[in-house]
Order: sequence, then structure tokens, then C-alpha cells
Amino acid sequence: MLVGSYSVLKGLFDAQRGIYSSAPPPPNSMSTRPALTTDAFRLDGRVAVVTGAARGLGQGLAVGLAQAGADVAMVDVLPLAETRRRIEELGRRSVAMDQDLREMTPELAAAMIEKVVSALGRIDILVNNAGILRRAPALDVAAADWRDVVEINLSTPFYLSQAAARHWVAAARGGKIINMASMLSFQGGLMVPSYTATKSAIAGLTRALANEWASRGINVNALAPGYMATEMTSGIRDDPARSQAMLDRIPAGRWGTPEDLAGPVIFLASEAASYLHGVILPVDGGWLVR
Repeated sequence: MLVGSYSVLKGLFDAQRGIYSSAPPPPNSMSTRPALTTDAFRLDGRVAVVTGAARGLGQGLAVGLAQAGADVAMVDVLPLAETRRRIEELGRRSVAMDQDLREMTPELAAAMIEKVVSALGRIDILVNNAGILRRAPALDVAAADWRDVVEINLSTPFYLSQAAARHWVAAARGGKIINMASMLSFQGGLMVPSYTATKSAIAGLTRALANEWASRGINVNALAPGYMATEMTSGIRDDPARSQAMLDRIPAGRWGTPEDLAGPVIFLASEAASYLHGVILPVDGGWLVR
């Protein structure tokens, strides 16, 4: 038994080292593929759409994609001048779209995608970042607040993803969709039932669309930011006791920043992630493993 177990373990070890004693590597093995280089992470010649790009995480995502070489179409109801300046300082093109995402419809989503294609020549990457939070006990949530959160956090990502995917399918090519999940895609939270519901749904939608569209060359994945130093967390960070309690719970020992998402979004938007489908990637300083 010990000899047999050793043979099995040696076989596994040798296989990991690329040592094959009786047969050559299978034709689709990594040993027959071109070596991965940093060029696989470049986005030169690509066009990205980022919703909620005026500030915070969305601005960090848009600038990060531009740093990797992408031109960027920005969507927000807030002024986009600062994000545009930062993108164009990098030598990239940009387009600003002033749009209240509570008004999103399938027809409007299709028109926005076509506007991007008309202005920048193509679309390769869609980052569904925009989101809002309305804090209230579940017993007191107003219907209007519930609808606003659902429209921006869930309906808009679906309509834009559908419009982008229809464009890519019609053009017989693939694309990258990156949704914005949350720690509350994994946890329940307190006093934010509409936010938790939509972020849980975004995780499910990401997996569902990945199942349907992977065979068409469309990658659908999501980032799940942890507790970030943005306006959304300012109430906690401004309270020394609550802020310290949060920091004590984060293994990395600090709040995240928009810049912490740049590397992960570039990865998911690049050819380096071409075999990733339906992944919900936490960027949380270790929060979920604590």
C-alpha cells in the first residue's frame, strides 16, 4: 500500500514538474501554449465603458484602465471633468456621458453602446461600477428608495450588459464585462436591505451571464471590493471608534483605496483573464477570510 501510494504521489509530483515518463504532453496542455508575457495585460487599442466614473472607485477604475492603454467612455450624473483630465493626461481618448441611471431602459442602453462605438470606434470592455446605498431598517425602507437602488445597482448593469453582448454577438466577436459586487454579495449586512439584495443579485447575474455567454467569447466576471476609503464609508471612517473596529477586523490593517482596484480590473479586462468566467473576485484586504 505504501509503495502504491508513493507511486501515485510521485506521478502527481512529476506531472506538476512537467515530467512525463510514458507519453508526450497533451495537445492542449500549458506546455504547448505560448508563454504568458506582460503584453497579455495591456489594453492598447481597446475601448472601455465605466459607469459611475466621476469619483471614488469608478474614477480609479477608469484611470487604471487608461493607464493600461484603453480609451474610456465615462458615464455619470456628476461632473466628469476631473476623470477626463486624468485619462487624457495619459494620452488616452475619452468620452463623457451625462446620464441618470435610474432612467435606464434596454433602448437607452443600446443607444449608449452605439454612441460609444460612434465616438471611439469600438467597445471591448464594460465596467458596471455605478451603485448607490440607501440606509434604513427593513421595516422603514421607502418604496422609492428601494426602486432607486434596484434600478441603478441591478437593472442598469443587466441592460448595459445585454446591449454590449448583443453588439458583440452581431459583430461576431467577444468582449469583457466586469460587474461590481460587494462584501454584501457574501454577507447580510445591517440596515441596508436593498443594497444587500442587489449586490447578492449581481453575483448571481454574473454567474448566469457567464454560463450563457462564455461560449461566445464574452467574459463576465465581478470585483467585490472590501471596505474602501470612499464617500460611501465616510460615516464610519469619521467615527474613530467605529473606524478602529473596522480596521481591527481587516487583516491588511487599512482601508482600501480606489487604486487597489486598478490591478484587478486591468487583469479581468485583459487577455490574461480569457479563461475566467463567472468569478466574483474579492479585493478586501482579507476581510472575508478573517
